[in-house]
Amino acid sequence: MECEFPRINSDDEAIRRYLQNTRTIAVVGASPNPEKDSHKVTRYLIDAGYEVYPIYPKEDEILDRPVYRSLKEVPGPVDMVVVFRKSAAVGPIADACIERGDVKVLWTQIGIVNNEAAQKAKEAGIDVVQNKCAMVEHRELLGGV
Repeated sequence: MECEFPRINSDDEAIRRYLQNTRTIAVVGASPNPEKDSHKVTRYLIDAGYEVYPIYPKEDEILDRPVYRSLKEVPGPVDMVVVFRKSAAVGPIADACIERGDVKVLWTQIGIVNNEAAQKAKEAGIDVVQNKCAMVEHRELLGGV
């Protein structure tokens, strides 16, 4: 099925490379609720062997991981940021990725597209994937866990 939203740097070979080269992932909008997609994808990424940093405003722990309130609080390097927030929220998240200086990939989940934020991230040297599920792509391109 073809995506109705424009995508930046989201061909299969690029996505495969991003997923293979990533070690640490911050999940912005990770949920403590096991019924939510953001919880399921966060669990999957942990099970796939990534070091995952949940970003959420309320909880202290999600999936036995400490929770951070913002990207700025995450200790150590962050290779990829996976976003589970509304499209309008991606601008400030892109700014935070740029400010960190270590984020290599900004990834927005299915239905989340902000071309202005994506372009700003690209201009700062960050690769961008929009409107794709990190879990689905990992399963399809790397064989899953």
